[in-house]
Amino acid sequence: MLELRNVRRTVGGADHIRNVSLTLERGTLNVLLGPTLAGKTTLMRLMAGLDEPTSGTIHFDGKDVTGVPVQRRNVAMVYQQFINYPSLTVYENIASPLRVLGRDAVTIDRDVRRAADLMRLTPYLDRTPLNLSGGQQQRTALARAMVKNASLVLLDEPLANLDYKLREELREELPKIFAESGAIFVYATTEPQEALLLGGNTAVLSEGRMVQFGPTVETFRRPVSLTSARTFADPPLNTLSVEKRDGQIRHGDAVSFPVPAHLQHLADGTYTIGVQPHHLMTRATAQDNVSIHARAVITEITGSESFVHFTFADTDWIMLTPGVLELDPDDPVEVLFEPSNLMVFDAEGRAVEYEFHTAA
Repeated sequence: MLELRNVRRTVGGADHIRNVSLTLERGTLNVLLGPTLAGKTTLMRLMAGLDEPTSGTIHFDGKDVTGVPVQRRNVAMVYQQFINYPSLTVYENIASPLRVLGRDAVTIDRDVRRAADLMRLTPYLDRTPLNLSGGQQQRTALARAMVKNASLVLLDEPLANLDYKLREELREELPKIFAESGAIFVYATTEPQEALLLGGNTAVLSEGRMVQFGPTVETFRRPVSLTSARTFADPPLNTLSVEKRDGQIRHGDAVSFPVPAHLQHLADGTYTIGVQPHHLMTRATAQDNVSIHARAVITEITGSESFVHFTFADTDWIMLTPGVLELDPDDPVEVLFEPSNLMVFDAEGRAVEYEFHTAA
């Protein structure tokens, strides 16, 4: 078990990590989700022992390892760049950490071939990295990280430099690979969809703070704050400042609908509502659907989906809908959503209602 207790990291007077407390169990996959400069890499470096926290402590299996350097920890790390030894074969690249550990030749051969088979690298063991595709190079780096049976495996955006097809393939393979190991896996990404595809647990990071941690799907469906909801939204979360008064939720004259039953407990006042783009639609599904009369700005059709950008009351929203929806700029469009899909946040950005629709 890896524990971070109130960990802070300050560089040049600036806080890169701000009082993060986190517990990760063995045999789990844990995603660090956040935009660039959220603190993902800094947090990983602290976990690995590459950097020391300014304050707070780090524990592994109950032992304080705060000041223990990386070379004395059973840790492996994979970066988004393909970091392999260019002059060595794939076999020797994978074997290198085992040789450093002084393993015998029989053990090395067994473990290298097992890791190569797991990463589908067996046909390429005699090649050098320069004769591999990008996906094969990154699988080599992953195999080298896993062959030493590290207790903690840190993956810092490992698929970022791969093409789309290779990324999709590895995203499907990685959870299966992780499931076969008893290690703690930590995977950093800027992409909400990648977090959802990987599953496991997700820690949402923003400006060096951990704003939420829990099972990935639960964290996506039930954000505890507006910051968490926005971080875990792609396309961006649609938000609107509204007033709840006299049994109605209003935004000027543009939006007005009765307070849904599950929000009756809310006190009158100003709130921010959030609606995921995929919860918007152009056809009513129930009598209580909330309707917004808007005008199209631009429509992007990508394969089997359409992204419709529209505007109303000086507010820009986006709708993600299956199929092809062709709208010209300035075309009128009625956009609807189910009240049960509303996310509601108070003036401080805290979520005040969790009973969301269960559809992802």
